Amino acid sequence: KKKKKKKKKKKLIALHPTKDIVATVSDDMSWKLWTVPNGELLMSGEGHKDWISDCQFHPVLGTFLVTASGDKTVKLWDFAKSICVATYEEHTHAVWSACFHHDGEFIASSSMDHTCKLWDVNTGKCRQTYRGHVDSVNFVRFQPLTHNMCTASSDKTVSFWDLKSGLCMQTLYGHHNSVNHLSFNATGEFVVSCDADGIIKMWDIRTIKELYSIDTGKSTNFCSESLLDKNERRIIAASDDGKIKVYETYTQKLLGELASHEEAVSTRFKAPKTLILEQVARTVQDGHRTHKKTNSRESNCSKLYHMYKQYIEADEINFEN
Repeated sequence: KKKKKKKKKKKLIALHPTKDIVATVSDDMSWKLWTVPNGELLMSGEGHKDWISDCQFHPVLGTFLVTASGDKTVKLWDFAKSICVATYEEHTHAVWSACFHHDGEFIASSSMDHTCKLWDVNTGKCRQTYRGHVDSVNFVRFQPLTHNMCTASSDKTVSFWDLKSGLCMQTLYGHHNSVNHLSFNATGEFVVSCDADGIIKMWDIRTIKELYSIDTGKSTNFCSESLLDKNERRIIAASDDGKIKVYETYTQKLLGELASHEEAVSTRFKAPKTLILEQVARTVQDGHRTHKKTNSRESNCSKLYHMYKQYIEADEINFEN
């Protein structure tokens, strides 16, 4: 008999907007809060009935966490009260992604049911449903400094939506496989998208043109995320082969590579903190299976945390450390 290949577990990670805290969610249906760099477990929560696919902290208050799940729901959690304060239930299939609007008043969610929804945090009601994709909507984020929303889909497209009217304003074509992730620069003029073939594309939203494409290589099993750093000088790519690669924006040259754990990599927080903090969180905790820390783990975490500090302060990464 052929030995079955072990399926890789995914742990999604989100960075708190103001504190050295990360949230992790996993296939075990729970979310957890950890300190960095020491990896102390602060809090955990359960309530979903299936795997959790995404999470994000409230951008203003920081005391709320939104989670998306395979149980077709989106949940809003209040840390101060240690309870789930709202459950949004109108999706008809698994929810892949959820995020807060920049002012924290709205939540967007995207689903395998081919739709994206806009939820009012204050009333708990669905304000708008966005239809147009012909396959699963894998990722959603709000475009900075606008009233627009952007989605990545398994129908190989990236689409922009007007929040109020619910209409699709523009669709970007060019990917040849499922688009899994996207990220904007700070001003919302550029967007980076990645697909299941390991292809990353940079788009100029003002001219609706593809600027260039990066092939992350055949060794990349599945490009799960791509992020543009704050100075637009580097693109950070994470993949299901457990690797994180960094490319120079203007030359598309591979600057360096960091090997992660054997498990799939997912980096769900804003650049430039993405690269190092994701490694910190994964090194400190084997998140949803054990809370034990070894001296080796603490040493590795300390090293990575100093790399993170150096990167934030000097805006550089030393791949030799």
